[in-house]
Amino acid sequence: MASTRLPKEIALHFLKLCSEGKSREAFALYVGPGFKHHNIYFKGDAESLMIAMEENAQKTPEKTFEVMRTLWEGELVAVHSHVCPQPGVPGVAVVHILRFEDSRIVELWDLGQPIPTEMVNENGIF
Repeated sequence: MASTRLPKEIALHFLKLCSEGKSREAFALYVGPGFKHHNIYFKGDAESLMIAMEENAQKTPEKTFEVMRTLWEGELVAVHSHVCPQPGVPGVAVVHILRFEDSRIVELWDLGQPIPTEMVNENGIF
């Protein structure tokens, strides 16, 4: 069943649900058949990533996920975000790239960069 939401809205809601520990709901709502991902730490199927996201949310219940910017072009949505596992730590700058077919997420890439406490660049990471 195709969603009436735009890919950008789907991507944001999917990532929000996953960050809140609701990855099963997120995958049921938005992931399409044949989904694959490119996170090097887990097998490339939907089930492995869904469980990893669920476990991460359980281990980091104070985690915050703040979207900094979102880009949408055709079948691709990119979400640049700030993820903090707990208060008081700089966290990680993350980019998720999601590919859509028929309003469903069918492929996902994620890239992360730890945020140092001291930076040479005066513009900061965001």
